Amino acid sequence: MDVNQRRKVYKERRDQNDEDYKTLFRFNRENEQWLTNHFLNENNETRGGALTNEQRMKIFLRYLSDPVFQSGVSEDFRVDQSTVSITFSQVLEAIRRKAHLLLKFPATLDEMQAAMNEWRQRYNFPHVLEVIDCTHVQIKRPHQHGDEYINRKGVHTINIQVTCNAQEKFTIVDVSWPGSVHDSRIWSNSNIRTIMTQNQANCLLLGDTGYAIAPWLMIPFRNPGTQEERAYNVCFTKERVIIE
Repeated sequence: MDVNQRRKVYKERRDQNDEDYKTLFRFNRENEQWLTNHFLNENNETRGGALTNEQRMKIFLRYLSDPVFQSGVSEDFRVDQSTVSITFSQVLEAIRRKAHLLLKFPATLDEMQAAMNEWRQRYNFPHVLEVIDCTHVQIKRPHQHGDEYINRKGVHTINIQVTCNAQEKFTIVDVSWPGSVHDSRIWSNSNIRTIMTQNQANCLLLGDTGYAIAPWLMIPFRNPGTQEERAYNVCFTKERVIIE
């Protein structure tokens, strides 16, 4: 061994109590442990001061909750900034590889019928498969094509289209559109629309007035003028609220 070789020193890492969890990670301890076991259970390497899976997930969630400076996360966990960067990328890739297991829109006739049956067991609106909506998530101004991300409120965002089933679980999350793009354009270019136009189950999606009504997409009345229309809107709003 080279006597001049520098000895690697591992920093003491902090742990967090239960009160800190929701503030630091936006998840409680039980949720964080589920995420760790589900996405990182293949890697248990701890030799040479390596991060545990739980520490890796905490670093990932901490940076997501406050993505300003990696150096701040580095200080919180007593690791180098480069470790934060590498860990974030590794955990993100691990989640991406399993995303299709959690985000799955019903596409076959059997899957659609099962989803409709589940809806009927919980709600009253007939023939509903799922609900659909878009939401804006604020981002920093991108260096390229930054103006395309300015939404109608003058804020830089990504316009994200999501679908949600009767269990209140997301089945599709489309994050590929800038904030200036209207909900209807995202819908008209989505794979979900193709699936719905070709569906043989005669099922429906519930959307808001940002979408155009179609045989397989229902929206509320903008200005209900009759008792029936008002009753329809009450039922519609009560059931579609799960995606909010």
